[in-house]
Amino acid sequence: MTVGFVMLAHTALERVADVARHLAEHGCPVAVHVDRRTPNAAFDDFAASVADIEAVSLTPRLKCDWGTWSLIEASRGAAARLLAKYPDLSHVMLISGACLPIKPVAELQAFLRERPETEFIESVTIADVPWAAGGLSEERFTMSFPFAWKRQRRLFDLWVDLQRRVGRKRSIPKELQPHLGSQWWCLSRGTIERILTDPARAELDRYFRRVWIPDESYFQTLVRHYGTRVESRSLTLSKFDYLGKPHVFYDDHLGMLLDSPAFFARKVWPGAVRLYETFLNGAPVAGALAGGRPGAFLNRVFGEAVSQRTEGRAGLAMAGRFPREGFENGVTAAPYAVFHGFGDVFEEFPAWVARETGSRAHGALFGPGRAAFADGAKMWAGALSGSAALRDYDPEAFLRNLIWNTRGEHQSFLLSARDNLKIGPMLARDRNATVFVVTGSWILPLMRMGRSLTDIRFDAARFQTLEAAFMTRLRERRSLATTRIWSLADVLERPSEPLQKILDSLTGAESRTLSDLPAFRPLDGLSELLQELKDAGMNPYMAGEVTNLAMPLSAKESDNVIRLR
Repeated sequence: MTVGFVMLAHTALERVADVARHLAEHGCPVAVHVDRRTPNAAFDDFAASVADIEAVSLTPRLKCDWGTWSLIEASRGAAARLLAKYPDLSHVMLISGACLPIKPVAELQAFLRERPETEFIESVTIADVPWAAGGLSEERFTMSFPFAWKRQRRLFDLWVDLQRRVGRKRSIPKELQPHLGSQWWCLSRGTIERILTDPARAELDRYFRRVWIPDESYFQTLVRHYGTRVESRSLTLSKFDYLGKPHVFYDDHLGMLLDSPAFFARKVWPGAVRLYETFLNGAPVAGALAGGRPGAFLNRVFGEAVSQRTEGRAGLAMAGRFPREGFENGVTAAPYAVFHGFGDVFEEFPAWVARETGSRAHGALFGPGRAAFADGAKMWAGALSGSAALRDYDPEAFLRNLIWNTRGEHQSFLLSARDNLKIGPMLARDRNATVFVVTGSWILPLMRMGRSLTDIRFDAARFQTLEAAFMTRLRERRSLATTRIWSLADVLERPSEPLQKILDSLTGAESRTLSDLPAFRPLDGLSELLQELKDAGMNPYMAGEVTNLAMPLSAKESDNVIRLR
């Protein structure tokens, strides 16, 4: 009992010769089909390299296009040649020129000897194949596809669209239930002979010739008619990314391939010298995976690779020239806090945050000048520059990099209506952001400048408009940030409330009460200025109803007054 191999090759023919020689030396005949489009010089060199191997034969060359009938003709013709030349063959296995045996050939022969009437081919109905996407699952069997998808894409798409428009549908031959699956199979001699000698073969050929990607459906469908026992799996390890392109195996995948229960692996890089030497020459292997369920580790690794490719890592944006908005798996890499307006109300507020919560508290990272990193630093982790020009070129990338470069240490920073609020939409959509806001606090720096009411009124109106837009974005239903908002009047009346919320949120210790409160900045003349703005026609409604303050109080003093009341 012997297994023969059909190899479909078109490139890296020196590796094809290595694998063919290896199989032939272990008693397995090989029929190799080389694509007609492969340069003749390369084919001639290949033919010369295997001329001394009696068990290796070359089949007539056809021009093969991806997903077309030519692949069925090439594989079927090679299989017929093997069966005719070797009457003792029990199975025929289809592999590609990029396949590599990762188990001893003797193990494969013993495996098949114990299962003489079993067909090993992935074969599932259309409804059970989640990777049949793009509207061409059932349609691949009810439309015709005379154009090559890769070489004639425009004609292919136009023809599909025309058939959909006119409602054209082909009839599926009677008694056939279409199945799909991997094109790499291992079938018993009896089943292949029944497929080759079927009286309805001409009719089936006419039908499948216009099916899209028939190498994934021809044998997969007919084996259900002629096979006695079908195991819907391939003996070849082949992993695909989310676009349907095969993953390539390199030398550093050796341990995973040793762990795989498959007999062959596809697609192996021709330059993977260690893989070819290990599996073809029996070179000793150190560090192979041990323990666990065979193949489980490999499946997990490739599952994680697909997930990382489609979702990315939290806090990392696509590196392409035109990254897709929202394609990132999390806007930033770790939680952080934003204190909007608090720096205008309290003295040395970042120092208080750092002392009470342990957060790395920065100043105004998006202020008019340089980014105010903690401790007066000019640059931050990851060589992140504080330059306003670099920061404002892409504010979102600046914040994303800051959080990524400081993973493991909580970050926080000040924000105000005077700052670059283009960062606002990112904060609103980021689940990692906790935004504490004191609205109307922009009036305090204006009050201390000693400017004319006319100048103050102009800036106050501008800041209030910017802050109102920011608050609207934070309050939208689509916002994902955790947000706490107080007016300036609320904070002046009871400063302990927002400060306690900050402490609870950043420390997670809700039982801890405030003991060290930051001092208010000077508040002299605030009530009068707010009234003057109202009298001048500008309503500073974001500040709330601030009552007359006889004297500036520290946060602790103000809170004590409230409790005495």
